[in-house]
Amino acid sequence: MKRIGILGNIGSGKSYVARCFGYPVFNADNEVSNLYKKNKRIYYKLKKILPKYFVRFPINKSDVSKAILDKDQNLKKIVKIVHFEVKKKMLLFLKKNKRKKFVILDIPLLLENKINKKNDILVFVDTKKKEILKKLKKRENFNQKLFNKFKDIQLPLDYKMKKSQFVIKNDFTKTTVMGYVQDILKNLK
Repeated sequence: MKRIGILGNIGSGKSYVARCFGYPVFNADNEVSNLYKKNKRIYYKLKKILPKYFVRFPINKSDVSKAILDKDQNLKKIVKIVHFEVKKKMLLFLKKNKRKKFVILDIPLLLENKINKKNDILVFVDTKKKEILKKLKKRENFNQKLFNKFKDIQLPLDYKMKKSQFVIKNDFTKTTVMGYVQDILKNLK
C-alpha cells in the first residue's frame, strides 16, 4: 500500500482532489466533525481544559470557534487533544485498507503534526489565493479571523510545495483535476 498525502492551502480543493483518485480517503476534517458529534471522551477532555467554552455535548463547532478566537493558546490545546484521537482513527483506516494499492490522506496538518512518512507520495494542490477566498466566503460560517488562526499554525505553502513530488494546478474544473490525477497515477504505476 502506498500512501498519498494531499497538501495545500485551506480551501484549495484538497478534499475534492483526494476523492478524484478513486482510492480510500482518510479525511481528517470529517473525523474531527465525527469526534465532536459522537465522542464524549473528547468532550470531557476539552471541558476539563477549557470549561468556559465546552458546556454541552455534542460539541458545537461555534463553541470551538469561540474558544479559538478568544485566546491564541486555545487552538494548540484543542489540536493536541483532537489530534491524538484523529491519529488513532487514521491508524485503524490504514489497517483496514492495508491491501489497497493506494490510500489517500486528506489531513490538513499532515506535515505539521509529523504524520507523514519518509516514503509517502505528496501531492500539492496549488490554487490561486483570489479563487480560494472567493470560494471560502461562500461557506456558511466563514470567519476571516478563524481562517488566519489556522493559517498561522500551518507551514509555509512554498515549503509544502517543495516537499511534494507532484503539483496539481486546481482551477476548480473536473477535467483539469482528473487530468492531473490520471497523470500522477500513471507515474506511480
